[in-house]
Amino acid sequence: MNLIGNILWLIFGGFVTFLQYMVSGLVLCLTIIGIPFGLQCFKIGFFTLMPFGRHVRDVPGQTGCLSTIFNIIWIFIGGIWIALAHLGFGLLLAITIIGIPFARQHFKLMSLCFTPFGKEIY
Repeated sequence: MNLIGNILWLIFGGFVTFLQYMVSGLVLCLTIIGIPFGLQCFKIGFFTLMPFGRHVRDVPGQTGCLSTIFNIIWIFIGGIWIALAHLGFGLLLAITIIGIPFARQHFKLMSLCFTPFGKEIY
């Protein structure tokens, strides 16, 4: 079931979203200051490529001061808008019964996009 969900996800916008995160990550990695944020874009992008069957969790011991500071900076430079976009798409997809599994994936992405530092995908 995860394979079918991932294939449908890729066909209906997942691949385009993956490319957007990859381009954003490359642009952020052009500067030394943006490298940590670019790496988080890559992490989110690869999660966006195939979200079915994968989960996000907090890394124990990684919620230190640096992760908190980076998450605050991330929120101000665009994390809030990315999370709100995933929230909007999730709410639109949740209207129909067929769209509920895809809405759940957008809600997972929303939580990761809001504060990506200190989280891992398994």
